[in-house]
Amino acid sequence: MKGLFVTFEGGDGAGKSSMLKEMAAELRSEGYPVMETREPGGIRIAEKIREVILNPDHTEMDARTEALLYAAARRQHLVEKVLPALEKGTIVLCDRFVDSSLAYQGAARGLGMDEVYQINEFAIEDCMPDLTLLFDIKPEDGLDRIAQNKGREQNRLDLEHLAFHKKVHKAYEELAARSKDRIQVIDAGRSFDEVKKDASRILRASLPS
Repeated sequence: MKGLFVTFEGGDGAGKSSMLKEMAAELRSEGYPVMETREPGGIRIAEKIREVILNPDHTEMDARTEALLYAAARRQHLVEKVLPALEKGTIVLCDRFVDSSLAYQGAARGLGMDEVYQINEFAIEDCMPDLTLLFDIKPEDGLDRIAQNKGREQNRLDLEHLAFHKKVHKAYEELAARSKDRIQVIDAGRSFDEVKKDASRILRASLPS
């Protein structure tokens, strides 16, 4: 039995990571086999790459280098952790995947979404999510949330200006329009309970019977 590959996407401060934990706990309480993971990271090698990519000291990193490192981390994470779990029938909930690279490196860094997708095609070999939950929030509101969340991991992307995050937001809108069957948009500017209710409803509609 093949599992279900669900990715959680959105701009910084959208609350996708918190919502992933909520969905994982909800499904586990009902007996579903669930695995939580994240990108970049999830396994030892990819976490090492994450440290390089997101280190605030690495401001000189070239945009193409950044895109290639994300793809490298994604490849190792996929073959070592995600694919084996899916083959066992596990529901895999992943914090970010290819869409993040298309939005951040493709659009916001100006490399081109199609060009960045070509890099990732080599890495993922046609393995795309069954479902993507896109938590949509205005960039200004997302950055305000980050500023108020003192416990959140601070990384190199937090050094970017509002204009960068606006490009990310616009790119996600374009990706959602391109992939309406896979990407389900959730208004993340509402209360936590309202967002959770929508996320649960959409996720449950895709669960294996």
